[in-house]
Amino acid sequence: MHYAIIAAGEGSRLQQEGVAWPKPLVRINGVPMIKRLIDMMMELNPESLSIIVNEQMTQVQEYLRSLELPVPLHLKVKSTPSSMHSFYEVASLIPAEASKFVLTTVDTIFRQDDFARYVRGFEEDVPQGGYMGVTTYIDDEKPLYVDVDADMRITAYCDAPFEGVKYISGGIYGLTPPAIDILRDCMDRGVSRMRNYQRALIAAGYLLRACDFSKVIDVDHASDIAVAEEMTRK
Repeated sequence: MHYAIIAAGEGSRLQQEGVAWPKPLVRINGVPMIKRLIDMMMELNPESLSIIVNEQMTQVQEYLRSLELPVPLHLKVKSTPSSMHSFYEVASLIPAEASKFVLTTVDTIFRQDDFARYVRGFEEDVPQGGYMGVTTYIDDEKPLYVDVDADMRITAYCDAPFEGVKYISGGIYGLTPPAIDILRDCMDRGVSRMRNYQRALIAAGYLLRACDFSKVIDVDHASDIAVAEEMTRK
């Protein structure tokens, strides 16, 4: 499996709340968030790892370059205006021969067993299209609600809750090469939000299935760190 991480956000809210570390290096049970994520990926049939960080994160750049990994690390240093722009940039690092890849943001925290089940499912059960992490645990300030059919095929993404909705997006994306073509088209049309990109995938007829994670936490505030630590200790 090829993996990619978006770690280009500034983490301004964490800094304002007194967290000194750059966001990717914030400790979760003593381990930097980005290292925890990389370690999980390296246990699941890794072929390459692509990461984008912003230009101001020199400490993060040095940390990543110091790591010894069993696969090639493709690192891009570039400041971008949004996570979707970061996705566009990091997508260019993913090897052309990759038939599938898994992408997530550095501040998305989930349990290792959930992630392992998800990656195995993407490897074995989704020969075409995408496999998206979803959760019933609503922690996000502006959640993206996900409608699915009986086969866990994603039928719609909605900004507001609706009757019968169970899931929100977990920010974990398993994709195949056609999704990159749709990404390029979105960028050409000025689409600038990941949630609108996901809607574009459905509109283009790209098959998306959902995988239920027990809990996903976005570390946006200092208070989220303790919640993430408690979740990952269980």
